[in-house]
Amino acid sequence: MSQISAAVFPWRLCVAPMMDWTDRHCRVFHRLLAPHARLYTEMVHASAVLHGDRTRLLALVSTEHPVALQLGGSEPHDLAMAARVGERAGFDEINLNVGCPSDRVQKGRFGACLMREPQQVGECVRAMQDAVGVPITVKCRIGVDEQDSEAALQQFAENMIEAGLGVLIVHARKAWLRGLSPKENRAVPPLNYDRVYRLKQVLPGLQVVINGGIRDVLGVHDHLAQVDGVMLGRAAYHDPYVLACIDADLWATDSLGRDEVLLSIRPYVEAELARGTPLPHMARHFLGLYHGQPGARCFRRVLSERMRNPQAGWEALEQAMRALSLPTAGSARVLPLGD
Repeated sequence: MSQISAAVFPWRLCVAPMMDWTDRHCRVFHRLLAPHARLYTEMVHASAVLHGDRTRLLALVSTEHPVALQLGGSEPHDLAMAARVGERAGFDEINLNVGCPSDRVQKGRFGACLMREPQQVGECVRAMQDAVGVPITVKCRIGVDEQDSEAALQQFAENMIEAGLGVLIVHARKAWLRGLSPKENRAVPPLNYDRVYRLKQVLPGLQVVINGGIRDVLGVHDHLAQVDGVMLGRAAYHDPYVLACIDADLWATDSLGRDEVLLSIRPYVEAELARGTPLPHMARHFLGLYHGQPGARCFRRVLSERMRNPQAGWEALEQAMRALSLPTAGSARVLPLGD
């Protein structure tokens, strides 16, 4: 689809919610790489939002926007209350997880197992829609266990539409809740992009975002010829500069170079260090920045070693950059970061 259409749909490019990965430090980093992308938090259970440490769980940096809070849960009232808390905290969207296959979420009756309960999910969506003014979205799989038909996926989507949902994010793999680990569920079930494409064809009024195995600009264009948006997961984490390439391509803008990205994030890193945040909490997200580039392995090794020092600061990143013979000041462009 055209660059113009990419600008008018906020979900054209998204970075997936990923447990243990897409914390606020990661999201600040991703925002520098992809100024137009929609970012997502790690999944937070509704009860944790209502009864836990909100300051920690819902921490936001001003530059993250647009950013969505992903919630887990199956109780409409709790999800509605948690959505309201998320909206007040400043999130631009509340997303309901109906795709996570872990044992913990199954025991708690949320995540992918809810695909078997489309009416319940619809009630949750309706309650959340009534509670907040920001968009409510759902992230699901194409199927779960033996529930593996286009009719079931279409019925699930129709239930969401009846509840008022406008945007459905579909991971183009089914989930096997019995027999596969969460890690295996991200790779073993085969991708079925055509099923997601056909869902969009059957329900043209529903905005469909596709997720799963998307790695490069060419793949993004192939998908955008069929659906409304794309969501990158593991590729965006392990090879984060791909986000810069895709964002620049879709919006016809210049992207920061890899070294410019690191230099731009320096004020944030130093501010967090001053607040007592250990360097590894931030720098671990930067390890893949030079993926595929000469010296990438050396960069990762030096940074991994240096950041383990409890006293490590910005100099650890400078040392890793020197291993690449990159500038550490002066000629590169640097973007300002907010609070």
